[in-house]
Amino acid sequence: MNDFFYRELNRRQIALFFLAAILLYVLPLILADFRYIDDNWRALEAGMGWTGQGRWFVDLLYQVLSFTGAAPDIFPLPLLLAALAMSLALTRLTFHYFPQPTLVCCLVPLPIWYNPFLLQNLSYQYDGPAMALSLVAVIYAVTFQGASRMRQWCVPAGLLMVSFGLYQISVNVFLGLCCLELLRAAYKREPYFQLLKMLGWKVAQFGLAVLIYLVSAVFLMGTERTALLNWKVDPLLQIGINIGRVVEKVALLFHGGYTWLLAALILWAIIGAMRLGCRILERKEQRWKTAVLILGGLLTLPLLILLIPGIALFFRDFNECARTLMGFGVLLMSLFYLAFLALAPIHPRLPLLLIIPLLATLSLSFAYGRVLTFQKTFSNGALYSLAYDITSHRELYEAKRIYLSATPSYHWLASARGSFQELPVLPYLLNVYYFMLPENLSSMGITNVAWENDRHNATYVGFLGYVPVVDNRNYRIYLLGDYGFIVLKEPVWVTRRVVTW
Repeated sequence: MNDFFYRELNRRQIALFFLAAILLYVLPLILADFRYIDDNWRALEAGMGWTGQGRWFVDLLYQVLSFTGAAPDIFPLPLLLAALAMSLALTRLTFHYFPQPTLVCCLVPLPIWYNPFLLQNLSYQYDGPAMALSLVAVIYAVTFQGASRMRQWCVPAGLLMVSFGLYQISVNVFLGLCCLELLRAAYKREPYFQLLKMLGWKVAQFGLAVLIYLVSAVFLMGTERTALLNWKVDPLLQIGINIGRVVEKVALLFHGGYTWLLAALILWAIIGAMRLGCRILERKEQRWKTAVLILGGLLTLPLLILLIPGIALFFRDFNECARTLMGFGVLLMSLFYLAFLALAPIHPRLPLLLIIPLLATLSLSFAYGRVLTFQKTFSNGALYSLAYDITSHRELYEAKRIYLSATPSYHWLASARGSFQELPVLPYLLNVYYFMLPENLSSMGITNVAWENDRHNATYVGFLGYVPVVDNRNYRIYLLGDYGFIVLKEPVWVTRRVVTW
């Protein structure tokens, strides 16, 4: 038993370990079975529409999996297949970093999946598996070793093009893994020429992938997608503002014990970086080459931090949702790798400490899964109540249109108040501002409800003194001629106490 964690494992054993770890991480999401934001209308209409977003491989993915020309709801099959693919990809990455891997070595690449912000990506029952498969394609592109120059250039470029076609933000993960490749090669004392050659290949592969993607996908995008690059203000000013927003959101994660875990991980990573620096200084290279290697190693850390949001920083309408922070997983993995370099030489058992932050992230996943369950329970209760009120008033269910209006708020979910206070990152991961969507009512046979794009009309119905047809704890329903207005209320408890979260 003493050598269980330290004996060499084969590919099958490592793949089974990763499969178990990956499924354990997504188990709370599968059990919650919560249709997250876009999932509602996609499941209702078996809709796709990813091609207009430059993600035409997602359309193809669901056509293949469902054997149809659309995207019927087949959850959790796509997520289970994505988990299997990810387990094989992480197995390949482990052997790429450690030629004779042990179970302890498997802890190093696991943060790519055990990325707390990836939970929001995986919450999408439709988009989540596609985003996961984009990570798989990136990992295979980074680890591919071709027998010929043509294969070494074209195969990774093709994989990257597939990755971008599944989810463009995965480019951040590729660039981050390239930074880690530089650190790994420097630690292995690869010749200076070999390092330059490796970087050259990565640049060539990335350039070809971007070129192919531009030709094959960008021209298929809708104007609302390409307009994201049309700046209205000073780009540098906007990028600075976007970076500030990302810092605020990432800081939500480090609360209580998570702060101490991060501090300990950074401390050991610094020690590992110092050890890496010593190995670079021991190289029998010219001084300028050594200086270049040290400078390159020092620049990887700020670059990895910048790649947390990565290309999303350059969008005019910056999306600060957690799903754009896929690069955080690579930063965590880099810290794990440097910490491993510091811990392993001291004692073979010390790298087992890396399992502690992984368990903390797993705990967060289960807490988030419970929040999704609370959200589903509350939403279903409100849905049944609203459907009953509409169907029990003939003037409402016969109305030409009923407009739904709400003030964005996290305070609806009173059952999760304690969790939100202890883990402030949870409401950021949840990112559900409304407990009711118009498409939810279609499942109850009510099809005349739509969003009120301009809240002016619905709000002033109440201000002008109209008597609501229905007035209960969660909403009011007004009727003006053939048109109805549903105005969602703030929860009562919000007005009775000061909310700290």
